[in-house]
Amino acid sequence: MLLWSFLVIFAPVSEEADWLTLQAPSVVFEGDSIDLMCQKKKDWWKIQTMAYYKDGKELQLSNEVSSFSIPHAALSDGGSYYCSATAEKYFLKYFLKSKASRSIRIEVQELFPRPVLTVSPSWPTEGSPVTLTCETQPSPQRSNAQLRFCFFRDDRALGSGWSSSPELRVPAMWTEDSGSYWCQAEMVTPRVRKQSLQSQIHVQRVPVSNVSLEMWAPRDPVIEGGDLILLCSVAEGTGNITFSWHREDTGTRVGRKTQRSLSAELEVPAVQEGDAGRYYCRADNGHDPIQSKLLSIRVRIPASRPVLTLREPGAQAMAVGDVVELRCEAQRGSPPIQYRFYHEDVSLGNSSAPSGGGASFNLSLTPERSGNYSCEANNGLGAQRSEAVTLSVTGTGGYRRDHVTARVLGALCGGLGFITAVLLSYYWSRKISGGRSVTHVSRDASSTNPQEPTHSSSLSDMEETQPEYVNVGPVDVDVVYSQVWSMQPLEDSANTRTTLENKDSHVIYSDVKVT
Repeated sequence: MLLWSFLVIFAPVSEEADWLTLQAPSVVFEGDSIDLMCQKKKDWWKIQTMAYYKDGKELQLSNEVSSFSIPHAALSDGGSYYCSATAEKYFLKYFLKSKASRSIRIEVQELFPRPVLTVSPSWPTEGSPVTLTCETQPSPQRSNAQLRFCFFRDDRALGSGWSSSPELRVPAMWTEDSGSYWCQAEMVTPRVRKQSLQSQIHVQRVPVSNVSLEMWAPRDPVIEGGDLILLCSVAEGTGNITFSWHREDTGTRVGRKTQRSLSAELEVPAVQEGDAGRYYCRADNGHDPIQSKLLSIRVRIPASRPVLTLREPGAQAMAVGDVVELRCEAQRGSPPIQYRFYHEDVSLGNSSAPSGGGASFNLSLTPERSGNYSCEANNGLGAQRSEAVTLSVTGTGGYRRDHVTARVLGALCGGLGFITAVLLSYYWSRKISGGRSVTHVSRDASSTNPQEPTHSSSLSDMEETQPEYVNVGPVDVDVVYSQVWSMQPLEDSANTRTTLENKDSHVIYSDVKVT
């Protein structure tokens, strides 16, 4: 009997299967708690220790009768559970037995499946928008559960963090945005968070193409001193594009910019004449650089203030009849230049210099031509007026005076020569008649016949052929000379010599002004 008092009796589970009972939920969702309770029959046995098992592995051993809980169930918590206990009789302290409950299968169901990250388009190009989607759905038994989402790139949250939308739209992706992307889905109550697998996104770069160079100026054409903008643009190209501007004749680079756009501007302030030439630009985004066509830039120079000079510098007093050359010249200015000449702000005429330089204007002087003279230069970029030059016109011009004097002397010599010829003819006829003058002969004849005339026919003929008024000089000139003389009748005298006197012989001439 003493031997039996120290004997520990272990009864197999199969013998008293209902002595211990494990109470547990059969269906559990992720995040729910799993509460295990092991209960025995009401009898004379007192439980000393209790243990809980999952799939044959001990979860907990306690000296007290207690329950076992899993606060947040996971899918891995599903399995076969049972409990076991050792007991002794209340009145037989040394009699022990061990019992185990029947196994219970606990299923842990998903609240939502593991999310899957999708990328659209799957092969994005630089600058194009990309949509990231975290795809998952709550269980039909928990269809009213609210999920929220978050997207990551290389452990860095994107956007504003957690959001109720399963999509994230990236306006534009670039090469440096390539990397590993993933997302998380979370249910707040109960708190369950799941992460998708990582996806690699490779952003493709588009090479630059169709590079062009244009210019823009506030005023067309480009004017010296103004601003100029050179615009370099590409039809296609992604990522950071490096634009550079070059001058063809020297091969030097005049500007460079790197930016994420399809065009870039180079501003050239205060353009100078030396900036004229042919230019081109290049664009490069990591592939082969592309060059534009040549662009010719012509810089036009406004006409400078002209200088007005006379034919003889410093000779500002000239005479009527002189011809003065007015010379107007601008030292700088793009051709063609139009020159206009003024007298007291009244236009005299204009002249053009197609290849630049100055222009001249010939002016015939009259007394009314005295005054201030100026000129104007204009090449379409603004007119410039010279300083005024004062010109005084005095008297008759030397060349004009000498010409008139020669004409007058010629006329006088012609008149005197004619008179001399008449006198010689008269005296020659008297000599032929035998030494008597025509007057004596006439007087003798008249003495015999008082009724006859007292003048000889020869003298009468001569007097009839002598005009009292004659115009001399060419008729096609602008000066007319007039010659007038008178012949006095012969007196009847006893003197043997006859005297022919020209008591009123003079020349009158007049000058007609040329206008």
